[in-house]
Amino acid sequence: MSNKVAVLFDLDGTLIDTKELILTSFRKGSMDVLGKALPDERVQALIGIPLIEQATILAPGHAQELVDAYRARNRELHDLLIKYFEGTREMLEELAACGMRLAVVTSKLHAPALEGLASFDLEGFFELIIAKEDTDKHKPDPAPLLLAAERMGVAPEDCVYVGDSVYDMRAARAAGMVAIAALWGMYSREELLEAGCDFEAAAPCELPALIGNI
Repeated sequence: MSNKVAVLFDLDGTLIDTKELILTSFRKGSMDVLGKALPDERVQALIGIPLIEQATILAPGHAQELVDAYRARNRELHDLLIKYFEGTREMLEELAACGMRLAVVTSKLHAPALEGLASFDLEGFFELIIAKEDTDKHKPDPAPLLLAAERMGVAPEDCVYVGDSVYDMRAARAAGMVAIAALWGMYSREELLEAGCDFEAAAPCELPALIGNI
């Protein structure tokens, strides 16, 4: 039995497979704004921080234009390109059955985050979604994770955070939470180890047993 009481999850690349949706939206959006497609590698290295921060780095002087173009393309492509990670529902059911409290902490806005979860009928598993609007600071700053713990009424040290990005691992460590790397996501195992993950899981089905032994 785990001595942890809450499991917080990143969204993109952890609970839902949005890699191709994100990369294609950026590719097409940057073509609209800049007249050229941004390389996937540059975009992927920034996935996990808020969209406006990504756009500021990728397109200085055209950040808001890129954000607007990205969102337009993302809405257009959402249902076509969003994918499900095999075993996610069963993993959440098992964690809930063990008495774990579940929440989502994401750098996305609340509405698209909820839409992504609803695409696979996953939203009912979570008592809380902390999104970009909820904090002034964002991952890798621990503020969103700490706010989730506060609103749930649990101590940070009683939480684990599961994410697929280096920003997730850094935020979890800074918040005093156990950092679990979701190796099925967008970042490599080497990158996540370097970012300080405490544990790793190769697939969603591994999480309940892993968390149960922490």
